[in-house]
Amino acid sequence: MRTNIVLTLTGPDRVGIVEAVTKRLLDHDGNVESSRMARLGGEFAMLMLVSIPSEQLADLDKAVEGLIAQGYKVTTVRTVPGYVETPPGWLPYQIEVEGADHEGIVHEVARYLSARGINIESMETGVTAAPLSGTPLFTMTALVAVPPGLAHQGWQAALDEVGNQLNVEITVSSLK
Repeated sequence: MRTNIVLTLTGPDRVGIVEAVTKRLLDHDGNVESSRMARLGGEFAMLMLVSIPSEQLADLDKAVEGLIAQGYKVTTVRTVPGYVETPPGWLPYQIEVEGADHEGIVHEVARYLSARGINIESMETGVTAAPLSGTPLFTMTALVAVPPGLAHQGWQAALDEVGNQLNVEITVSSLK
């Protein structure tokens, strides 16, 4: 029987770290089902959903000890069996945010969504320099699941007001 685990790794960025981690998984018949990886500053972060034979879990924990000895922080957590990605009837949307970077953008958008029971399924943010001025520009892309009762209640228009208060542009697109 296979078990799904969430494996996280953080530590110093170096060439070959993805290969080293995936080799340990492969050596234990593990399969990467889904993953996100990024260099954040000088650190590297991995977040993976891994399917692995149940009898290999203890051996995998031993196999990652070498990474821990190299200064990486590694965790493995079993996922809940039968988890459904998006609850039935909930509607998928993509939210994009763009504007001058400043503190609180992610928090305010997340607070607005949370207060309405909207679930953030994934989010990616970044800051880049504007081409001519060098001003830090913030971007965010989030995939959210909206409860069925909210689908036509004007939550998008109210989110535009949050964007106005933050001085950023927020675009919402239905994915259905």
